[in-house]
Amino acid sequence: MKQFIFNFLFFLIGANAFSQTVITGKVTEEKGNPLPGANVYLQGTYDGISANERGEFKFKTSKTGQFTLVAGFISYEPFSKKVELNGDTIRMNFQLKETFNQLNAVTITAGTFEASDKKQAVTITPLDMVTTAGAAGDVFGALQSLPGTTINGESGRLFVKGGDSEESQTYIDGSLVCVPYNSSEPNLPVRGRFNPFMFKGTIFSTGGYSAEYGQALSSVLLLSTNDMPAEDQLDLSVLSVGAEIAGTKLWKNGAVTGTFTYNNLQPYMSLAPQNYHWNQAPESKTGALSFRQKTSKTGMLKVYSSFGEGGFNIRQENLDMNRMPFDYELTNRNYYLNASWNDKLGEKWGMNAAASYTNNQDDIHFDQKTVTKQILGTYLKNAFSYHINEKFTLKFGGELFSKTYSQNVKLPSETHNNSFNNLTFAGFTEAQVYASSKFVTRIGVRAEYSDYLNRFNFSPRLSAAYKVTGKSQFSMAYGWFYQNPVDDYLLYTDQLKPERADHYTFSFQSSANSRTIRVELYYKDYKDLVKLNGSEFYLPTSYNNSGSGYAKGLDLFWRDKKSIKNGDYWISYSYLDTKRDYRNFPEEAIPTFASKHNLSVVYKHWFGSIRSYPGANFRYSSPRVYNDPNSQVFNGKKMLPYRSLDLSWSFLYRQNIILYGAVTNVLNFKNEFGQRYSDHPDSNGNYPGKAILPSSNRMYVLACFITLTRKGNANQLEKIE
Repeated sequence: MKQFIFNFLFFLIGANAFSQTVITGKVTEEKGNPLPGANVYLQGTYDGISANERGEFKFKTSKTGQFTLVAGFISYEPFSKKVELNGDTIRMNFQLKETFNQLNAVTITAGTFEASDKKQAVTITPLDMVTTAGAAGDVFGALQSLPGTTINGESGRLFVKGGDSEESQTYIDGSLVCVPYNSSEPNLPVRGRFNPFMFKGTIFSTGGYSAEYGQALSSVLLLSTNDMPAEDQLDLSVLSVGAEIAGTKLWKNGAVTGTFTYNNLQPYMSLAPQNYHWNQAPESKTGALSFRQKTSKTGMLKVYSSFGEGGFNIRQENLDMNRMPFDYELTNRNYYLNASWNDKLGEKWGMNAAASYTNNQDDIHFDQKTVTKQILGTYLKNAFSYHINEKFTLKFGGELFSKTYSQNVKLPSETHNNSFNNLTFAGFTEAQVYASSKFVTRIGVRAEYSDYLNRFNFSPRLSAAYKVTGKSQFSMAYGWFYQNPVDDYLLYTDQLKPERADHYTFSFQSSANSRTIRVELYYKDYKDLVKLNGSEFYLPTSYNNSGSGYAKGLDLFWRDKKSIKNGDYWISYSYLDTKRDYRNFPEEAIPTFASKHNLSVVYKHWFGSIRSYPGANFRYSSPRVYNDPNSQVFNGKKMLPYRSLDLSWSFLYRQNIILYGAVTNVLNFKNEFGQRYSDHPDSNGNYPGKAILPSSNRMYVLACFITLTRKGNANQLEKIE
């Protein structure tokens, strides 16, 4: 009996072994590369195995009948197939497709430096705008440490890739800033009107930007303001040039922040040597109110309003009157209102509405002349996005920009009044299509109409990017970009066409382990630039669109936060080759604002033991050209190269008190920005000239930042650390 039972069990085990099915094969990705560790299993069972280093798998199962065989791997779409288990060997090869995820997919970076919490490859942040030595807390000053920009010390404005400063536009929360800079006298630098502390993210596009933005031949700067604050807060800032107080009040779904700033450079200038005689040093008063309100789980309404008043009086020499001194006095008043609303309209729809209003007036008195300039600007935009699926997004919208520019000139014997009003209508549409997580393309078109010029423009835009590895990619961008002629020309004629620039941009970017490298080549073809063909600037016939030009170059950027513990540095270099025949140029020539070589080296280091954060910035710009009317060659003279080594130091005195100091040009390099000349020759037939100097060879800043909160542990370190 025992022998019978033993033989019966042996038979059952042998029959079961005989009925096992062997499943074998290989798992690869689309290019045929193996996927080691891929899981292969029978759905609804515990039978399965992981692939080896060659992507191969083999396992046995005693199941019979029809089952589903599944192969899966992280970041790849699972693949399944029905199989019949009947004791035979089944050979099955799987080829898995990579799962698409927009968070990990390639992004278009051609011509764009982006800094926000949405991007892994952050190159410069609003924090950098404050901590970069030499920037002096100025948004535009900090951006001049990036490739593609040229330092113009006598201006302070952005000059991007061979473009004039008037070819750049600034947006806050999607709305145009009509007058982004403070007012100043010719040949003295300006600053931006806005505090970097109010922004959470920055996109600086130096070319090839989206069809959503127009009226900019060279670049757009997109600034996003802060969202909801964490708690009530009072900030006090005392500087060597002024003081600021800011208070924030928070409620359940909203907050309001009020700021008042007063600056007066008279005490500072009485101690620091100046290159000019100031009858009244620059003085300004600014008040701002920022309101934020959540309108839904995904919606946010932001309103920002500011009013500023300032001025100065400086002694100058009249080169046409035997260098007789005269006083140049300027008073500026600026009111700016900005509002934006962002929300989702269902699962697939999104909307961004933005509006702004500007009232800017300059009152200028010099040499028995009075000039009053006023800009009234109203901007409205509504943009919609429709996410058809993860791989296809459509964006479209429209905008209206109304601008009134007036100029009143009072001379001893006569008065001239000129003004114009222009309504610019624009519509845009753009599709972003992901062929895969490695390739994306953005195709768009923009249409604009100017009622003052009675001109219609059509602008195609195309950009694409291909991810080579998980951290590296190539990008390209192409497009037509239009901009209306400058206001001073439109005062006298409405017979001009918008100026045009065609952009071609190719870039490579790699970011890994807190290191970023970026290389970019570009070419810009300028068409229909405005030229003056007569000395009578007030005649409409003195203007035409026969001008042209080009700009080409190479930009390099390297940032490293990893190699040096607690250290952070970046190196920025630009090569620029550009010429233009426009405005009053007698021939094609290098414009005065362009420098062939630009270099910036920035380093910052945190010393925890002494709670300090010093920084250094070395800037170099090769000699620019300028025109000497005594020379036979137009723009044939060269300035001195621009050089400056700037230092800063931040010290955390207490948890809520920070001390800060900075100095520019510590090595006292001699910097000049060419010469200005009289309009008429003297008795010897020579045009008298005078060097254009910086307002001072060095700039010193001392500051104390104090933060008061209920918990008492907050500070403004995030602004300067």
